[in-house]
Amino acid sequence: MTLARINTGRQGEELAAAFLKQNGYRILENNFRCRYGEIDIIATEGKTLAFIEVKTKTNNKFGPPKLAVDFNKQRQLSKTATAYLIQKKLTNYPARFDVVGISIMENETEIELIRNAFELCLK
Repeated sequence: MTLARINTGRQGEELAAAFLKQNGYRILENNFRCRYGEIDIIATEGKTLAFIEVKTKTNNKFGPPKLAVDFNKQRQLSKTATAYLIQKKLTNYPARFDVVGISIMENETEIELIRNAFELCLK
């Protein structure tokens, strides 16, 4: 991965965290990693845990950012979220997967939040 892509990703995650806080989320962790993968942001909204994938794009060459969370990515996020819930002993809490799509084009930034973007998928 190029340095430019890494910086764009970091910038997107910072924008997403600020946006989520403004919209009532409480950030618990950033960049949780385990053997299954990484979750960009883990937060609560009310009493619900939200596992949040952030996708940042600087062009629409391959469609909007939200389309980058395909089935394989959903499965990887599901396994990682399950590991988090077990590790933190939070398996009795309601949880969901959200996606934050960020488009940074020229001098305009657009942020889209998709709550409950997909269901748990472990197969």
